[in-house]
Amino acid sequence: MLSFPRFLRNQKSQSQIQRRALGAVVTIAVLFLVNNAFAAESSQSDAKVAIAIHGGAGTILKSSMTPEKEAAYKDKLREAVTHGYSLLKSGAKGEDAVVETIKILELSPLFNAGIGAVYTYEGEHELDASIMHGGSKNAGAVAGIKTIKSPIEAARLVMNDSPHVMLSGKGAEAFAIESGLEQVDNHIFDTEFRKQALDKAKARMAQASAGYGTQQGNERFGTVGAVVLDSEGNIVAGTSTGGMTAKRYGRIGDSPVIGAGTYADNDSCAVSATGHGEFFIRYNVAADICARMKYQGLSLSDAANVVVNDVLVEAKGDGGVIAIDNKGNIAMPFNSKGMYRASIDTAGKVTVAIYQD
Repeated sequence: MLSFPRFLRNQKSQSQIQRRALGAVVTIAVLFLVNNAFAAESSQSDAKVAIAIHGGAGTILKSSMTPEKEAAYKDKLREAVTHGYSLLKSGAKGEDAVVETIKILELSPLFNAGIGAVYTYEGEHELDASIMHGGSKNAGAVAGIKTIKSPIEAARLVMNDSPHVMLSGKGAEAFAIESGLEQVDNHIFDTEFRKQALDKAKARMAQASAGYGTQQGNERFGTVGAVVLDSEGNIVAGTSTGGMTAKRYGRIGDSPVIGAGTYADNDSCAVSATGHGEFFIRYNVAADICARMKYQGLSLSDAANVVVNDVLVEAKGDGGVIAIDNKGNIAMPFNSKGMYRASIDTAGKVTVAIYQD
């Protein structure tokens, strides 16, 4: 039989062994968590990400652009694309990078979206936007809204918090109010440049009605958009616009139409379009590019080029697209004189351009 002191010593020894074992387990667990966190952070920083943006296409000529104005456009494009890329590199989800990038363009009077949106025939602004996630195939869009500060934020809200895909007019505004989105007076979107464009368009329309000239000018162009590949391998597309100068009767273009102005599919590509919306709707442009990749096996560049420079040109539809595939390849074809555009590829190369190369 053990003596009482010896029993106590044995108990103490067992207790020390247990504490040491427990300490070793805790140390191993901490090291495991730290290593996993480091691996996740390293994997995230090494993940391939890329982004492309546009600020509209049309008759954009170097001969009619002052050096100061050209610099202003390029600076804003660079600011937006760099901001979106930094979000992607930090691990932001693709839909958040798209929204935050487009918001920069919506707040700039240089582009036909948000502040700087064109006027309707009645002298107001009716805004459209859409967004689509290539992994979930979830999408959201708003059309004909007048009082929501950021249309692309409203589109994301519809995508994430609504059972619907597209909301329009007062219904979309009511949904935005219930969800806490910032509301503004429609006149916040006013700019003198766009008012002058409206006056010119209405004068031209009056001449056309009297049998002189044509109703159509370059006012049908203008949109902003972004497409991204995020660190999780998802591709996302978003588009926002003020539509066509002097539009009437609640006209809606391609920008909020999923498949026409915006489309994303992780199995192929993500596309945001800009141009004469009626043609982009009729020819289902954004989805057609993705379908040609998915079912015909075309590269991103070939699929986008065929649709923009063959299909649309034959139909006499002007404009362009930005597109990105699931490997981060980027295509930005257009058949007009120019397209405001910028991109940062998976290697970090920055491109900012306006005119035909």
